[in-house]
Order: sequence, then structure tokens, then C-alpha cells
Amino acid sequence: MAQMVRVHNLMVSSDGYAAGEGQSRERPFGHADPARLGAWAFATASWPDRSDPGGSRGLDDYMVRDFHRNIGAEIMGRNKFGPQRGPWADHEWQGWWGQQPPFHTPVFVMTHHERPSFRLSDTTFHFTGGEPAGVLRRALAAAEGKDVRLGGGATTIRQFLDADLVDTLHIAVAPVQLGAGSRLWRSPEELRDRYHHDVVPSPSGVVHHLFWRR
Repeated sequence: MAQMVRVHNLMVSSDGYAAGEGQSRERPFGHADPARLGAWAFATASWPDRSDPGGSRGLDDYMVRDFHRNIGAEIMGRNKFGPQRGPWADHEWQGWWGQQPPFHTPVFVMTHHERPSFRLSDTTFHFTGGEPAGVLRRALAAAEGKDVRLGGGATTIRQFLDADLVDTLHIAVAPVQLGAGSRLWRSPEELRDRYHHDVVPSPSGVVHHLFWRR
């Protein structure tokens, strides 16, 4: 089976933003509240950081469980990795996720300021410049026949969409508005010329948008 490039479980506000303004170490999503954007996922039985028993089943839970299916590598933008801008002033910073990152694959961080790769648990972070097609070639090779996930943020995903390099997308639209920040779209209709599009509302209040190539 051919390798695919997938966006999965990207959480977006109803006005199209995947993160707010004013990102900092204390606020990875800027002025956006991740508890509101991701409430549907955090409530599921399969959420990996769940500390108490229970949790919801059904569609939302399936989407959470599908996050790692057949993924061999991830590509992310620098702002998803951390809040620093410009040359790396702090090489001690190793991401938001502590010593056990949730990726379990090679991760390629797109940046104009490269730095040495490092490994945490079973995740290796590589820092790479270049155009989306070149970064994708590296990620596909590292994935060893499995799919590559585009982890975000919105700017990085738009770069790959503009280069026509994305096969499928799952966007979870939460019933909140941000007004400003990192925007994926003004309307999901923007992608309909290239993708089939299904819209599946969930009892949790989130609306799942599923896209696959025409």
C-alpha cells in the first residue's frame, strides 16, 4: 500500500484558528484555551493522559485511537515544538512534552535555524530547513513504508496543502471562537476543489471534518 501524508485530530476553532496569539512557554496555544479546543478528545476513554477510569466511547474515542495508526514519522512546524524565535538561544529546550513525547517516531521540525538532532525515549527530533517536498522526502524515508503525519501548526499544514502534498485530513472543529491567531482556513469549502469532504457532528459538540483526495 502506498504511503500517505495525513493530518489527524487537528483541533480548530469555529472561525478557523488552530492556535491563538501570544504563544509562550506557559501558553503553547497563545490566548486559546486548549481545554476548550480539545475537550472532546480529553473526555474519551482512549486519551493517553487519562488518569481516572471511564471516559466516552463512540466516534470521538475512535478518532483519538486512530492517531497512531500506521504512522512512521511526523512533520511539525517550529512553533509546535516550542516558543523560541530566530536562532536557537536555548538548546536545553526539548519541546513541550517532557521526557516521554507522545510521537514514538522520528519527528522533523521545520525551521530556518537548524540544530542537532536529539532523542527522547523512542522519539528522535530532527531540525530541518528546506521546502515541504524535500522535508517530506526525508520523512517518508524515515517512516519505512508507513504514513507521515503532519502535526501542525496551521501554517505548516497550509504550506503542504499549497504544495499539493496532503492525502487526507481530519479536522476537529470546536464550538469556540478565537478571533485571531494561526489560521487553517476561513471556511472548509476552500478545500472542496481538491478533496472529497464529509462532515460528521459528534454528541460532544465538536464537528469532525474528513477530507480525502478526489
